[in-house]
Amino acid sequence: MINRRDFLLSSGATVLTLAATGIVEAQTRRRVLTPEDMLPTEVRVKRGFNPGEIHVDPGQFALYWITAPRRAIRYRVGIGRPGLYIPGDFTIRRKAEWPRWTPTAAMIERTPAYARWRDGMPGGPNNPLGARALYLYNARGRDTYLRIHGTNLPQTIGHAVSNGCARLTNEHIVDLYNRVPLGTRAVLYPVRSS
Repeated sequence: MINRRDFLLSSGATVLTLAATGIVEAQTRRRVLTPEDMLPTEVRVKRGFNPGEIHVDPGQFALYWITAPRRAIRYRVGIGRPGLYIPGDFTIRRKAEWPRWTPTAAMIERTPAYARWRDGMPGGPNNPLGARALYLYNARGRDTYLRIHGTNLPQTIGHAVSNGCARLTNEHIVDLYNRVPLGTRAVLYPVRSS
């Protein structure tokens, strides 16, 4: 079971490792105490979820990494803005550390300031994809341009603010990234209307 102490120790080791590589800037090294309800937590889930799968519940702003029958690690996430969140059944076909970010034409149309990055932004602490990214592909094997990724804006966790992707804090995406192999199924459930 992951408890606050164990997670903080593993997160601290991750930050120290990243700092030692010279990739992490001072902003990331600054200690910010994550609220208890935002930490990854081992939880019991309903029957029918297979170990080794990811399930994103947009209504709860939660991503579940299924670890065993009826057991999962719950991570808090941010999701896509209304109209940009796309539910579906996907497969993780690519993983990247400090990924390069290239905005799509639709993103540039919505946010013209992104045009300066049309040829891509190198990975690093200021990159919108954060420390790690898991790339979601559809059943035909095509990249959907949806990602499960980190963020340099942890205050966006628990909100619908992205261009369609699910985002975790950088510390949490590093933890998830290390657990998830290529070929993992990722299910993003629809947003339920109230």
